[in-house]
Amino acid sequence: MRRLVLLMLLLPATAHAGDITFYRCTDASGALTIQNMPCPKGMQQTTKVMQAVAAPPPMLAPLPALPAPPAAPTAQTAPTTPVAPLPVEKPTPVALPALFLCKGRGIDDYLSETADPPSRCVPMRVVGLDGNPAKGAGEACEVQRDTCTAIDPTQLCSTWQQRVRDAETAARFTSLAQPDALAHYQRLQALWDASDCAAQKP
Repeated sequence: MRRLVLLMLLLPATAHAGDITFYRCTDASGALTIQNMPCPKGMQQTTKVMQAVAAPPPMLAPLPALPAPPAAPTAQTAPTTPVAPLPVEKPTPVALPALFLCKGRGIDDYLSETADPPSRCVPMRVVGLDGNPAKGAGEACEVQRDTCTAIDPTQLCSTWQQRVRDAETAARFTSLAQPDALAHYQRLQALWDASDCAAQKP
């Protein structure tokens, strides 16, 4: 009996904190009772220690929602007024130089931009003192001046246009034989492009 009482006193002391001890009590008639406190005197007692289920921690209240950050101030742009494009200034057309139709002895008629072209020295036949051409020695020429007539102003544009075309043809087909033909055509074409005659063409 002393050993049983000593065992009963030691069992609760050896239980870990938080454990639950169950007592099995059996009386003299063999009836079994299970309880959480020591058995009454006169009953046979056995114990069983069980670990208590830890209580769940209290649930924390949800944190309040953070306030939305203030909206970034939008830069207010002043309404823009569409700017009209600046007008493109076109060069003012200029009048073409006057043209003159020139004629000379022994040459084809030609156009000139001056009414007084340079004189020409036309070769002359040299003969001997007796008039024999075979005995002629040296060279001689006759100075000639071509006569020029101004082109009618109403025909100036068409005449200039034809002159540019003729110069282009000469530059294409005789540029190797006449190196100045291309430069001559380019000068006439530039004058035509900047002229009031070209501006009148559709």
